[in-house]
Amino acid sequence: MKAIQYTTIGAEPEVTEIEKPSPGPGEVLLKVTAAGVCHSDDFIMNLPEDQYVYGLPLTLGHEGAGTVVEVGAGVSGIDIGTNVVVYGPWGCGTCWHCARGEENYCSRAAELGITPPGLGSPGALAEYMIVDSPRHLVPIGDLDPVTTVPLTDAGLTPYHAIKRSLHKLRGGSTAVVIGTGGLGHVAIQLLRHLSPARVVALDVNDEKLRFAREVGAHEAVLSDKSAVENVRAITGPEGAALVLDFVGYQPTIDIAMGVAGVASDVTIVGIGDFVAHAKVGFGQSPYEAAVTSPYWGSRSELIELIDLAHQGVFDIAVERFTLDDGVEAYRRLSAGTLRGRAVIVP
Repeated sequence: MKAIQYTTIGAEPEVTEIEKPSPGPGEVLLKVTAAGVCHSDDFIMNLPEDQYVYGLPLTLGHEGAGTVVEVGAGVSGIDIGTNVVVYGPWGCGTCWHCARGEENYCSRAAELGITPPGLGSPGALAEYMIVDSPRHLVPIGDLDPVTTVPLTDAGLTPYHAIKRSLHKLRGGSTAVVIGTGGLGHVAIQLLRHLSPARVVALDVNDEKLRFAREVGAHEAVLSDKSAVENVRAITGPEGAALVLDFVGYQPTIDIAMGVAGVASDVTIVGIGDFVAHAKVGFGQSPYEAAVTSPYWGSRSELIELIDLAHQGVFDIAVERFTLDDGVEAYRRLSAGTLRGRAVIVP
């Protein structure tokens, strides 16, 4: 079968031919119907050899949708022919966090060598993929897998980040979204649906700002040297109650801290740079401002997102690619020329 794999440190991914997998005990085989392309992939493929820990060759793709075509011994509760999306942050299933459905924070995953698809385990950028357990599958019914698959990360990650701060988003408050791409444009829609807050979006050019307004931002501001001043002109002295940074480079983190208000939440989602950091402390950050870096979301939150999708809440912007031209999707991702999420359709 065809797959898109990262095979050589520092090189582009490539389309390869690999053996079609068969499900072992407890596993499920999906015929992939859609797979998302994420900045996390680009990040790990730019790691130097001494920091790369994901194995080679690596079949990419941690956003996956598919149809169940075969199950391994002992699998129950999922029928052949069911259309599903894959919950990506796999855990042990038994620790305290996993028992709450928070496998994204599994306390034993590293110890047991459990890794997400596309981030250590074979991912969804292939004609077929193995899912380690049926509990990591969420049925989607008649939803379009192409526009639904981004919800498994580009939706789940901002949803988790926003839910934890909803109590701070009252009428008259402001939420700032830095970066309006795959995750950011979903975050804007979630904020508009879930809260009464004014949404201010930041990005690097007018085209991206127009896109932000199209998906629901009340205001759109260039992410440049004047960004803090311009956002503060909108929020006034109160500042933002919630700042979501979907980029994660030092300049955007500095903007996030500069626009945050007293008792606000600053949530750094993007992983643009491991050495970037927020200055926190007396005189360095607003009083009682909380800075956090969440990871993905829970299984129950993905189920909630699929329910919202059935209600027609989302307008997910996707650009479609085949497996054969999937490498071009990564080139576009790296160049910053995608509108929304790139989705591979085998």
